[in-house]
Amino acid sequence: MAQNWWAKGLIFENCNCQLVCPGHMHFDQLCTHERCIGYWAIRIDSGQYGDVSLAGLRAVIAFDTPQHMISGGWTEMILIDEASTQEQRAALQTILAGQAGGPWETLGRFVARRLDIRYVPIDFNEDEVSKSVTIPGLLKSVVTRIRGRDRSKPVLFENIFNQIHAPTQVLATGDTEYDDGVIRVKTAKSHGLFSNFEWRVEAS
Repeated sequence: MAQNWWAKGLIFENCNCQLVCPGHMHFDQLCTHERCIGYWAIRIDSGQYGDVSLAGLRAVIAFDTPQHMISGGWTEMILIDEASTQEQRAALQTILAGQAGGPWETLGRFVARRLDIRYVPIDFNEDEVSKSVTIPGLLKSVVTRIRGRDRSKPVLFENIFNQIHAPTQVLATGDTEYDDGVIRVKTAKSHGLFSNFEWRVEAS
């Protein structure tokens, strides 16, 4: 049965493209390299899937896509914090695998291969300038906002349409090491972003 659900929180990303990833602006743009490889890191501050609370959940989605992202053929790995309950895991993987409507259903149309979901310890750290995520043995990454003319303020994208990010996004660069045995990427000062998302689906 379809469920009403909503979630609010932090999302940040890093991929191997130069700043700014062309595919972030539109999937029909050619990314910097032959493959666009990176991740989205998600921390849900509040949310509900039916009767299941999503508050406090953390997840990472690693991806490997063609240079022309709209062509499809993506590979994805969903990693969910091991501190989650069975009910929370079922709810979150349903959402992130694109089976509950909303933005992840749209992105899911491009995914050809889904690697087995893993439940792992996910550690987030953040301040106004940087966001970091660590999964022991899998992922170590930090994204840091770039400097503007006024160094006390972030450089922003405003009024940007994106399925999973908020319309206002902080422009950043990222450094990442990730290897799950299939998807592998190592970046240095490449494309990064973060924003405060809000997703909502009302089942018909």
